[in-house]
Amino acid sequence: MGSKAGSASKVRLNSFDDLFGSAESASGEQIIRAKLEELHTFKGHPFRVLDDEKMEETTESIGKYGVLVLGIVRPRAGGGYEIIAGHRRKRGSERAGLDTMPVIVRNYTDDEATIIMVECIRIKK
Repeated sequence: MGSKAGSASKVRLNSFDDLFGSAESASGEQIIRAKLEELHTFKGHPFRVLDDEKMEETTESIGKYGVLVLGIVRPRAGGGYEIIAGHRRKRGSERAGLDTMPVIVRNYTDDEATIIMVECIRIKK
């Protein structure tokens, strides 16, 4: 019977990206840590983020574990990013004293962004 070390020695990884993939996909999608000051509210977002008991729970969780679910943003023409999903995570990050938040950057049209935002809200309910 062959040794496991013998078979493992045949695997060659030249970089971290070989093991986990790169931060940018073929479609241009990226995962980044965006500065909170560069994250702007989605225009026409139908709900307001409240500093209520649920936000306190979110803030405590983010303070203890960090942001566990990435936000979804798209680049803004004027710089920075527009939040499609993750408005509460951004506010919780601010309240927890963080200055960045992990996000997925995608190039969505206005229609696509609206559909994704509404779908994310629907899933939460």
